[in-house]
Amino acid sequence: MSELMRELERFKDQSGIFSLMDIALALLLAFVLMLFIAWVYRYTHRGVSYSQSSVHNLVLLGTVVALIMLIVGSNIARAFALIGALSIIRFRNAVKEPRDVGFIFLALAVGMAVGTRFYLLAAFATVMISAFVVVLYKFNLFAKEVRERILRVQFAAAADPERELAETFREFLEQYAAIAAESVAGGELQEVVFSVVLKRRVKPEQLIEAVRKKNGGHKVALILGQQEVDI
Repeated sequence: MSELMRELERFKDQSGIFSLMDIALALLLAFVLMLFIAWVYRYTHRGVSYSQSSVHNLVLLGTVVALIMLIVGSNIARAFALIGALSIIRFRNAVKEPRDVGFIFLALAVGMAVGTRFYLLAAFATVMISAFVVVLYKFNLFAKEVRERILRVQFAAAADPERELAETFREFLEQYAAIAAESVAGGELQEVVFSVVLKRRVKPEQLIEAVRKKNGGHKVALILGQQEVDI
C-alpha cells in the first residue's frame, strides 16, 4: 500500500510550487512589457515591411517564454527536455530587417527575466533598452546618405540601351553601370537594370522623362530608397 502511495505521489500536480497569484502576475507583467516593446517597435519602424502579425508574435513570444521559465524553474532535467522539444520546430519565415532580430532577443530576455521572477530587472531593462532604441531612431544615428538608385528601362529587343542612353546619362548622372538585363514580353522587349547616381540638382522626374523620350515610350522605373525595401 505504501509503495502504491509513493507511485501516485509521483503524478501529483506540480503547480503548487507557485500560487495562482504568482502565475497571473508573471504572465500579466510579461504581457504588459511586451506591449510596451511592441509599441516601441511600431513607433521606430521605418520602411514598408511592417507586419501587424509579426508584432503580435513578438508579444506572444515574450509571454510564452515567461511561461516556459515558470515551467523550467531550477530543474535542469526539465530544461533539457524543453530544449529537445523546441529543437524540432522549424521556422521558415525570413527576417526582413536586421533590427527585428534585436527585438526578438529583447522579448526572449524579458520573458526569461519575468519567468524567473526578476520583475524589477525585467521592467527596468525594458524601459532602458526601449529608451536606447528611441534615441537611435530620433537622432537617426549612423545614417548615411545613399544616392545610388536603381533604374529599370525597357527597350525594343534589337536596340542597344547603353548607346541609346549614353548622352542622357552624361547630362543627368554622375555615374552609372548596367547590372542586369532580361528578355520580356515574349522576347519582343528587353529590360535593362542600371545602378545610377543622379547629379545634385537633377530631379528624378527629369531623368525619367528624358529616358522615356529615348526608349520609345516603353516602361521606365526609377526606384528611390531601395535600401529600405526588398527588391
